[in-house]
Amino acid sequence: MTSAGIDEKFMREALAEARAAAAVGEVPIGAVVVRAGEIVARAHNRRELDQDPSAHAEFSALCAAAQSLGRWRLSDCTVYVTLEPCCMCAGLMVNARVGRCVYGAADAKAGALGSLYDLNADPRLNHRFNVTAGVLADGCRAVLSSYFSGLRSADGAGCDCGADLEAHAAHAEALAGVGDLADEALDFGPVQRRPRRVLLAIDSFKGSVSSAQAEAAVAEGVRRVWPDAQVSALPLADGGEGTLDVVATCGGELSTCEAAGPLGDRVSARMLVDGERESAVIEMAEAAGIGYSPCTKSAALAASTYGVGELMLRAVCGGAKTIYIGLGGSATNDGGAGMLQALGAHVVDKRGCNIAPGLAGLEHVASIDLAPALRALNGARIVVLSDVENPLVGRRGALAVFGGQKGLLTGDAEALRGYDSWMVGYGRLLDTAIVEARAQGLLRVPEGVRTFGSVLGVPGAGAAGGLGAALLALGAELRSGVETVLDLIGFDERVRDADLVITGEGNMDEQSAAGKAPVGVARRAKRYGKPVVAVVGGRADNLDAVYGQGVDLVLPVCRKPMGLELALDPQEATTNLICAGEAAAQAFDLGRI
Repeated sequence: MTSAGIDEKFMREALAEARAAAAVGEVPIGAVVVRAGEIVARAHNRRELDQDPSAHAEFSALCAAAQSLGRWRLSDCTVYVTLEPCCMCAGLMVNARVGRCVYGAADAKAGALGSLYDLNADPRLNHRFNVTAGVLADGCRAVLSSYFSGLRSADGAGCDCGADLEAHAAHAEALAGVGDLADEALDFGPVQRRPRRVLLAIDSFKGSVSSAQAEAAVAEGVRRVWPDAQVSALPLADGGEGTLDVVATCGGELSTCEAAGPLGDRVSARMLVDGERESAVIEMAEAAGIGYSPCTKSAALAASTYGVGELMLRAVCGGAKTIYIGLGGSATNDGGAGMLQALGAHVVDKRGCNIAPGLAGLEHVASIDLAPALRALNGARIVVLSDVENPLVGRRGALAVFGGQKGLLTGDAEALRGYDSWMVGYGRLLDTAIVEARAQGLLRVPEGVRTFGSVLGVPGAGAAGGLGAALLALGAELRSGVETVLDLIGFDERVRDADLVITGEGNMDEQSAAGKAPVGVARRAKRYGKPVVAVVGGRADNLDAVYGQGVDLVLPVCRKPMGLELALDPQEATTNLICAGEAAAQAFDLGRI
């Protein structure tokens, strides 16, 4: 039998002890002590039954092994335990001179053999021992989860400790009584420390390196410090540029088709469809992105979202029942009117003719009928991915805030007020059309989605030049872009066992806390108590809001003085990111995070 097979064999014995603990109402943790291939002691958690703070499974098993063997030194023994030992139990292993410990599930809040501390490898102590982590981890975690689920269903108390185990919390104070054994310091040779587990979720450094390139560089730097590190990379996006590529890393089929570009030319646009063809992911910038526009005033007035509607129709015709639409990087200011027209909605002037494309057409809109578009969507659920909270109109509206980057002369206050009045009239017609669609039974409010009186002031309605408002009119759900992307790529499953999370972006400032991807990563990581480092190209003077959202350390990546042009050079940026990855790992080892 292989060494891995032997470890699994004895971990199953420890699991049997864990189940025995559950049977008597104790937190299900079990342990066995093995010498020369034979179990010399076994025990399970009995802290509540015995009202003994030291009655942890591995603590009791070690004491029983010493009694059985007639000696306190257990250097030829291996301890198998279903949950990572706390400080008290790890401290006893040091004092018992155990040869090795094998554990199943990691304990992020109390683990002392890799999660919070490395007591087995601390050179300041007088004994070191090897650790193997993660043996039958899923089974060990499942026993704990099942136990706590039972508690919730039995008393409705809503226990939140899960597999982190308040019942197995650290008892570091117990170490105070072990005595001073410095005079017995021994050298047991090199110690194997559990490899560090690092999760990378870094946004692109726009104009320099992609998300995947940034992560590859940081991973190289991390391995300078931890050569055996287990590094997982999750490319990151927030619903804008790069969302398709990020979600595609988790599966699905990227297909390419022709669609109308923002200025009427046919362009090549991609769409991601899942394996069952029940959902599709669309990036509006694929058909109506700012890269297709010269960003002049005339382009800003004429740019249309018609191609986005074409992509939505293609997804529905392909069988999609859910459509995720990422809003970001748009060239448009048409309030989504072009998208509605592509779906078949009647957006017409006083003569009943279709209005012209773009913001300019909104000056003449007189009536909107959403019914044909809603029938074309055939009940498909629309989920909008955006972290923009701007309303459709006003000082924080789509035109006032984003119009300038698309070519509108925002310094011309009188012209801007005129454009905004067109958008106000359009928004009111959308409101009327929504009421009519509801009366016809064509539009229902999705369960759990808040209703609104008018699309004009809804946070997020101004995203992508007002496309958010038109999608709301079709019954769309507005969701945080980064939160939704993290769900789609399975972030929570990947972060549970990580020791360190490294995120980042090109520039971090106070606005990053309002919904940028790295801060979304930090918030999610903090649910699991993980330390978070953000590597950034530049940073604001004050980042209190960012730190308040869960980022522990912000590391600017420039390793020496350099101008912006050089810093943006992909080769230079890669070198900078390698050094930043190294610094993040060193900071972790120094206890700075």
